Amino acid sequence: MRKKKAVTEEKVKILLCEDDENLGMLLREYMQAKGYDVDLCPDGEVGLQTFIAAKYDVCILDVMMPKKDGYTLAMEIRQINSDVPVIFLTAKNLKEDILEGFHVGADDYITKPFSMEELVMRIEAILRRVKGKVSKATKSYQLGRYMFDTQKQTLTIDNNVIKLTTKENELLSLLCSHANSILQRDFTLKTIWIDDNYFNARSMDVYITKLRKHLKEDSNIEIINIHGKGYKLIAPDLD
Repeated sequence: MRKKKAVTEEKVKILLCEDDENLGMLLREYMQAKGYDVDLCPDGEVGLQTFIAAKYDVCILDVMMPKKDGYTLAMEIRQINSDVPVIFLTAKNLKEDILEGFHVGADDYITKPFSMEELVMRIEAILRRVKGKVSKATKSYQLGRYMFDTQKQTLTIDNNVIKLTTKENELLSLLCSHANSILQRDFTLKTIWIDDNYFNARSMDVYITKLRKHLKEDSNIEIINIHGKGYKLIAPDLD
């Protein structure tokens, strides 16, 4: 009787940048025990070089690091790969610092001290979102003068191609699927951010502002606030 070859599933690869050596080693060992492949870097400069040299599924970045802080590293990572999810770790819990993290493209933000179980739960939630982003929904939309390709994550106008981040792409896709009708705020948060807490709500506001800037070249296309309810994408062609 022939033996069946074992099918080995490729491990999720995580880049962990943490300058606290003890915490970094604890986190790496815990995530490895959970089945993740983890590379640990002691500062932002090593983190960038490590990211360039390999392909990662998730980046976990401490904000306060020597040589290159987490915000700077995240922006440089985003220039290389706009899709890879980024989670910030920080001792800071000021609203301004957390919003700064979302401005540079954070997918999640965890303040110290935190449980390692919580971190793994956040990672798993992000991975579920990433896997689910290829949906049965329409692959492209004509938004006035813009062509929005949900698969390539691009907005094109007059031969100018704008590359969207994963969050921008998911949010605009949701707006397009509810075009010219109200997209409920709570529904959007739970669909894209999983949790409708204060910081995720502020993060969504940041992404709405970014989408408005991307769409400003066509005055017929507009994202408006519906007070107390959510947003509405005004797009006559999608009626």
